Formats: sequence, C-alpha cells, structure tokens
Amino acid sequence: MPLNLWIEPLSFPSMSFPAVAWLLLGTIWGSTWLFIKVGLDSGLPPLGFAGLRFVVASIPLVLWLVIRRARLPRTWPEWRLMLVTGWLTFTVNYALVFWGESHISSGLAAILYTNFPVFGIVLAHFMLPEEPMTWRKTGGVALAVLGVVLIFWNQISVKGPLALAGSAAIVVASLGTAYADIVIKRSGTHIDPVVLTAVQMVGGWIPLVVLALIVDGNPLHYHWTPRGALSLFYLALLGSALAFVLLYWLIQRMQVTRTMLIPLLSTLFAVALGIVVLGEAFSVRVVIGGLGVLGGLVMAAGGRAPPPRKWSGRGRRPEISLPRSGPALGTPG
Repeated sequence: MPLNLWIEPLSFPSMSFPAVAWLLLGTIWGSTWLFIKVGLDSGLPPLGFAGLRFVVASIPLVLWLVIRRARLPRTWPEWRLMLVTGWLTFTVNYALVFWGESHISSGLAAILYTNFPVFGIVLAHFMLPEEPMTWRKTGGVALAVLGVVLIFWNQISVKGPLALAGSAAIVVASLGTAYADIVIKRSGTHIDPVVLTAVQMVGGWIPLVVLALIVDGNPLHYHWTPRGALSLFYLALLGSALAFVLLYWLIQRMQVTRTMLIPLLSTLFAVALGIVVLGEAFSVRVVIGGLGVLGGLVMAAGGRAPPPRKWSGRGRRPEISLPRSGPALGTPG
C-alpha cells in the first residue's frame, strides 16, 4: 500500500515528503543502535555517553535559534510543556533505558520497548479524540510486536531481581516517552520544532549530566578513542538534533500514533545492520519475525484516518492548543 494513502493531507509542495521523513527517521534511529554499541565497546560509560550526546546535540540547535533570532514561547504553560516532556523524553527515558539494558540483554530491551506504540495508541484514544483506537491499528501493532519478539526470541531471559527491575525500567521509559509525545500532539504542535527540541534537550540533559558526573565521573577522564568520538558526534547530530526536529515536524503533520510506529521500523534496520556490519546471526526466525514487523506496520499505518470521536462532556475536554499570537518563529516549514 503506498505510504501517501495513510498520510494526512498536507499543504506542502511534495505530498510524499512526510513519508520520506518517516522512512528517514526509521533509518537513522535504526543505525543509532550500532553507533551506541560502538561507543560503549570503545570504553565510554553509559550515562556519560548519553549525557554528552545531548549536550553536543543541543549546541547547533541553540546556535540556529540565536542566528535566526527565533521567538521563544512566552507563556508558562508552554514552557512547562517543553520542560516536562523534555525531562520525560531525555532524562527519564535514556537514564532508565541505559540502566535497564545494563542488567538485561539488548534483545529483551528491544522487545520491552515495543510497549511504546502500545501505550501510545491507548493514551491517544483517551487524550486525543481525533485518534481513536481501531481494530486495524491495534492488530497491526500487536503483529509487529510479535515479530520483534520472534526476532529476539533467543535473548528472552530474566535472571534475578536486578534483571526484573531493569525490565520494569524499560517499560516505564516507554510509557513516559509515549505520554510525552501525546502531550506534544495535544498541546504543543504550534511550537516550532527546533525551539521545542532545543528547550527539551537542554532541560533534559542538565539532570542527566549531573547524574552522569556522580556515577561515571569527569568526562575528560573517559577512555576516548576515534571510534568513540565518531559515535558520539553521529548520535548527537544525526541521531538526536536532526532526528527529533524531524519527529516533531512529523507530529505536526500526521497522527502521532503513526509516528510511534517508527521504532518498530528502526528495529528492522538495526537487525539488518547487525547482520551486515557486525556479522550477527541470520536465520529463518529473523526473516519470519521481520515479515511480521513489516506486515504489522502496513496494517497499523494503512487505511484512512478514522473520524474523531465526539466528546462525551464528562470531565475536562482535551484541548488542542492553538497559538495566541501566531506560530513561534524559527526554521521554515
């Protein structure tokens, strides 16, 4: 099914650009697992590595805002939204993922993080009337998750209380990130993606770096190698600065639950790179699991967006915030 059939109409010169951006994000985030592995194998400590990644990533974003004299949001609710979602997306998410993965296998971590779109479609159903849960969307996500489980079947094992805690940490990380994306879709789509990413990232890396200094020590004392430095800059510039700006640009233009399918796609790219670059095992089980992921993605993302649900009038109506004084200035588009 052509990707442009499930992308919402967009007043953009090329109707296929969001589809290209969606695929590009899946490719970039699929490659980040390889560079994370390279950086960790070169001797960089997990938390310090993650903290420095976002410090470096925030530099070009802040410089861009200064050069373009971008107008920052002026209200406290907007700043609260950016800071809280940044804390969830960067501080909580990456701290829990890195800590959790130190106690369980990377395959099990990948399986557990597929709860991200599962949590997303449930939260969207209750928080975004325009994105109700459907059997097609739910079934597609379930099929894709089963495909990921099959791919990493040989890595499913939980031994001891730390492994159990690490598994729980991955699940909590996926829940927090899903909630952050839903809140951004509900109340933050009028904020320029570069502004949103820059504020989130700076607000998010500060506590992450403080935690890294306590746990991993001074970054100047890390074991730096050319491979480690290359991994850091790739993850910072492409895997973070470019990727998150692109993500928030997409969230403005398509259903947020469709952007949440990107990690499932990136899993396929990560597995393919592991086989080609790292010589990891290739088997019939991996092929069948990969086909399950692809089938689930087509099923979940296919078809037209369902009509929005009518609000029942109970409780507080979910708000889709609109700019009060025009959109924030920054990069075009």
